[in-house]
Amino acid sequence: MKLLRTKQEVHHHLEISRINNTTIGFVPTMGALHDGHMDLVKKAKENSGVVIVSIFVNPTQFNNKKDFENYPKTLNKDLELLDKSGVDFVFVPSNQEIYPSVPSLIIDFGSIDKVLEGAFRPGHFNGVGIVVSKLLNIVKPHKTFFGQKDLQQVAIIKRLVEDLYFDTEIVIIPTVREADGLAMSSRNLRLDSEQRKIAPTIYKALTFAKDELLAGNNWFDTREKVKSMYAKEPEVRLEYFELISSVSFEILDSLKGHSNIAICTAAYLGEIRLIDNISIFD
Repeated sequence: MKLLRTKQEVHHHLEISRINNTTIGFVPTMGALHDGHMDLVKKAKENSGVVIVSIFVNPTQFNNKKDFENYPKTLNKDLELLDKSGVDFVFVPSNQEIYPSVPSLIIDFGSIDKVLEGAFRPGHFNGVGIVVSKLLNIVKPHKTFFGQKDLQQVAIIKRLVEDLYFDTEIVIIPTVREADGLAMSSRNLRLDSEQRKIAPTIYKALTFAKDELLAGNNWFDTREKVKSMYAKEPEVRLEYFELISSVSFEILDSLKGHSNIAICTAAYLGEIRLIDNISIFD
């Protein structure tokens, strides 16, 4: 495994793969790797001749400075995991390498970034769009792998790739969960023992709501029941719990007339914000 620090190094080492028509698989991450990330790596290895992983905690997608400062950083452990997994290259750029100057570009994704994460984290998806554009331009992968846990981000990136004609295939991998249902996330590392015990409430609420809807129950009644569930766990603060089209991210009030539907949610445990989602029709 080779550790690359600059875009020039990435270009140099991947050029041989391109000359040999080897499929390049790319897994962009912000580090603090867990089994969810490693599942992306596994799928990338199964579907690519060469695999490159990036580790970069992107400052422009954090609208909360404290959240950025507290984001877990475990680079040595991450590199050890990636080496054992058989990754070919790891791109670990400095902030200066990615942002030699403050970006003035603003990417407007339309209605898709005005709801849920876009509404509660202003500027977040602009930052995601900028950094993903930079990374795709540097790596130029044939396939790029993302997890379904960040469902709205996936929709944003698909829009970015389609509208700007990035020559890469976006491959979405199902969410990897702990035994108790909690979606794997780097932010889980910040949970204390009591918060960790309570955190599965998020997934329990999603599965409860899905079952209610499939049984024919009304969405608004179902959401009120979910709010009552959260009221019994005062340590958890529900931020949003919405039924959406997983294509357009239009907020829905029923299952009628739609096939690609999901429930998306965000909740706080103390200062730690976790997101999750569940598809209604798997």
